[in-house]
Amino acid sequence: MRRQFLFIFLALIVANTSQAQTRSTRIGYIDMEYILENVSDYKEATAQLELKAQKWKQEIESKKLEINKLKESLKAEKALLTKELIDERETEIKFLETEMLDYQQKQFGADGNLIRHKTALAKPIQDQVFTAVQDIAEAKNYDFVFDKSADLTMLFSNKRFDISDQVIRVLNRTDKREQLTKKQLKQQEAKENIENEIDENPAMKDRQKVLDDRKAAREKLIQDRKLEQEAKKKEYEDKRKAIAAEREARKNGTVSEPAKTDGTTDKPAAATETKTTTAEPAATNSKAEERQKLFEQRKKELEERKKKILEEREAAKKAKEAETQKTNTTNN
Repeated sequence: MRRQFLFIFLALIVANTSQAQTRSTRIGYIDMEYILENVSDYKEATAQLELKAQKWKQEIESKKLEINKLKESLKAEKALLTKELIDERETEIKFLETEMLDYQQKQFGADGNLIRHKTALAKPIQDQVFTAVQDIAEAKNYDFVFDKSADLTMLFSNKRFDISDQVIRVLNRTDKREQLTKKQLKQQEAKENIENEIDENPAMKDRQKVLDDRKAAREKLIQDRKLEQEAKKKEYEDKRKAIAAEREARKNGTVSEPAKTDGTTDKPAAATETKTTTAEPAATNSKAEERQKLFEQRKKELEERKKKILEEREAAKKAKEAETQKTNTTNN
């Protein structure tokens, strides 16, 4: 079968030689297995089928356990049974084994329920894939499109000839067509056209990757700056609250003023000031220490974040210089 297919393929190439002299032959390929794995409807149906298969396996294991129990029981009681009873039990065990093997073959055989269900699930998707491949081939002037997962052996295949992702986008667009407005559909088609051009042009693909990396770096830098601003704002608010709390405490007399030392101060007054000083709440000192620790911790975090931002900027600058040098080298 494979030889006949290769013979037909070579014959088509020979027949197309005259046309190939005027324009280059365009060849593409798809990976049907990859496409099926990325179609949501097929994945959901396959998951349900897998649950059925697990149930079938459990039933088979249950039958096997039952048969093994009967065999062990017969082995233990064989010396006490007559020949007729032994033959009867052995016949029953053989019947159960045959029944179990038939059930296993029915569910998991070459023409079993599992294979037939998988074929039935894949058939509608395959039809849609064939239609999508024909549309893409006609729109982009492909001469041949092969299936990498079929019987045809492909010793080497360049990724830029793989149109599997384009087929998946066509299938997804078909599913979403009814849910999109005309404007959204037009925007989606424009986006897909750009993605298709990137798939067919490796240089454009690399350039797009560089642009995406730069965009991600810019977004991360903006996010870091925003976090830094929020941290500074929070630090300022904490300081303001601490100062206000200290003023309020002094106003209420819970924090003592420094004792004045002059010659007119008598001993009872000094005793009163000492008492006021020692009566300062321990909670106030504890809160002040916590605020100081929190301030030091946030200051350290801000320093680390600033250092990280500088490193990322330097890395982005180096990447930009490398890209500029690469572009200049390519132009030369």
